Amino acid sequence: MNEAKSGFTAMAAAPSEGEASEIGIGMLGYAFMGKAHSHAYKTIPYMIYPPPAIPILAAIAGRNQEAVAAAARRYGYQRYYTDWRKMLEDPAVQLLDNGGPNNLHAEPSLLAAQMGKHVLCEKPLARTAEEAKEMWEGVEKAGVKHMVAFNYRFVPAIRLIRDLIDEGRLGRIYHFRAMYLQEWLMPQYGESKIWRLDKDIAGSGALGDLGAHIVDLAHYLVGNITSVSGQTSTFIKKRPLPDGGKMGDVTVDDAFTALVEFADGAIGTLEATRFAAGRKNYNCLEINAEKGSIRFNLERLNELEVFWVGEDPRETAGWHRVLVSELYHPWWKHWWPQGHIIGWEHTFVHEIAHLLDAIVHDKAVGPHGATFEDGYRCNVVLDAIAQSSLSGRRIDVKY
Repeated sequence: MNEAKSGFTAMAAAPSEGEASEIGIGMLGYAFMGKAHSHAYKTIPYMIYPPPAIPILAAIAGRNQEAVAAAARRYGYQRYYTDWRKMLEDPAVQLLDNGGPNNLHAEPSLLAAQMGKHVLCEKPLARTAEEAKEMWEGVEKAGVKHMVAFNYRFVPAIRLIRDLIDEGRLGRIYHFRAMYLQEWLMPQYGESKIWRLDKDIAGSGALGDLGAHIVDLAHYLVGNITSVSGQTSTFIKKRPLPDGGKMGDVTVDDAFTALVEFADGAIGTLEATRFAAGRKNYNCLEINAEKGSIRFNLERLNELEVFWVGEDPRETAGWHRVLVSELYHPWWKHWWPQGHIIGWEHTFVHEIAHLLDAIVHDKAVGPHGATFEDGYRCNVVLDAIAQSSLSGRRIDVKY
């Protein structure tokens, strides 16, 4: 079989001749993130207008021929491959979008960089800090643009928090607390031992899957974490294998909690689990600072709750709910009139448009985009939390 078969062609034309460059996308993986990122690539040319670049869905790769062929047709990729190495040899691929399992983050990303292709890699960047450091050093040596897909940096409300901090509106930060709660691995849902429950593939459980997001947000909003005291737990230690019958060992954590300290003296708590009954995708954070407090909940991602110190209590009701949907709020000029809310999928539109802009105009990916260095720093903290849980001791974080 010729693996590089055509799907439905998704050639996008620039708004006018010469206005936007084209960048060929090679997608590794076709499931959850493959779908989310493909949606973003197809949305950018007409919503982020004029676009920084026109993404061309050149190729998609996956191990299952039938499934990857179906994904190519569904999403609009021109070709599909069952070998990601052959996809990287495709001259039309200029940007690798690595949405594969965690054990497939390092090798494809490093090879793509060595071939001069830019890299967008899903989180966590790697299974361990050591692996992440190798990836960071590799892309830096290759001189390509690199970004970790920490898409919650690109929620308008989260960027608004960062802007308020940068402007000094909150003053000195005292506390950062964040929790990321889901329920889908509770035994009532009958989940088998999927790859996310295998340490060799995933690296960790809720720690890397959910904790990576809140560690990155902590770094993005407050600064480097300098020490951790962590606890991990595995509640269900055996699960049925996907092919049925036999049971397999669960080798990752189901949940974690951690006390953390930041370089500037702020302290905080981090918590993540996939065993919180009733919580679907509850990523919630709160910052308490010198001049006020601010709270965000991903399940209400178009809103912020804010309290400002010194307001006259006779004129205000304490905490304010702010609808983040004004034209002057981050990214809203690309979307709808006030109050016409956007959703989770739009974070990927903002994120990928940011990377395309960095590629085409040779801009820095950071500080708003998460570079592989940011991904490495996140992995360092994740490893420290796991080490603290194992040793029962507080761990100083060394990057």
